[in-house]
Amino acid sequence: MICTRDIYNFLDSMAPFDSQMEFDNSGLQVGDLAMPIESVMVCLDVTPQVIAQAAHANCELIVVHHPVLFHARKQLLSNDPAWLLARRGMACIASHTPLDCCAGGVNDLLAKKLALGEPALLTPLIRLCTLPKPITVKELTEHVSQKLITCVRYCDAGKPIKTIAICGGEGCHFLEDVYGYADAFLTGDAGYHDFLDAAQHGLTLLAAGHFETEIHIVPTLTEKLRTAFPDVKWHIAGEHGVLYHAA
Repeated sequence: MICTRDIYNFLDSMAPFDSQMEFDNSGLQVGDLAMPIESVMVCLDVTPQVIAQAAHANCELIVVHHPVLFHARKQLLSNDPAWLLARRGMACIASHTPLDCCAGGVNDLLAKKLALGEPALLTPLIRLCTLPKPITVKELTEHVSQKLITCVRYCDAGKPIKTIAICGGEGCHFLEDVYGYADAFLTGDAGYHDFLDAAQHGLTLLAAGHFETEIHIVPTLTEKLRTAFPDVKWHIAGEHGVLYHAA
């Protein structure tokens, strides 16, 4: 019988948990490593809706990218996903920055999906792509919008784009690592001051959506897990990210 520990060890072999960044909290989040597992749901985020889907599919385990326990807590109330998991007796394993950084992980897949050239490592987290010839910022934003089916916010540093740094999710924490190495930086989230700082450093910054830059890891990870554990029932959660409405 497969148990939580077997799946944990497989994830650890693919994206070692000890490679996680200092701020991260990847690994076993809820549950027992000895728990027998017959059915698993894979998702980007653990929400009450995802937990309900997992319960409907009789899942004993959820494998997730974003940790369900990330920041320090002083309470676990009845609508908290960690509380809901524990109440239902479900285990949860998160692979966050290890899965971002590893070969074939979030950022490698994002670079591949965008088809911007063979990615090289700028840092363990950031991929750097070099185009065969320069393109305009407008051409780049239209390309990203089409590939990821998303709206792209951006600042234009006013120069052609030849080199593009890529980091899904909240990559603006690592802007300092990109300055001087790329003409453009593509990430998921960016705030007002991120755009200001990037423009002042001569860097075009594109924000294509946190969900949109990371969700591609879910089917890929599920397929790897299904191949490794064919006797387990594998399910992909129905997720659509956070919907933003304009007035």
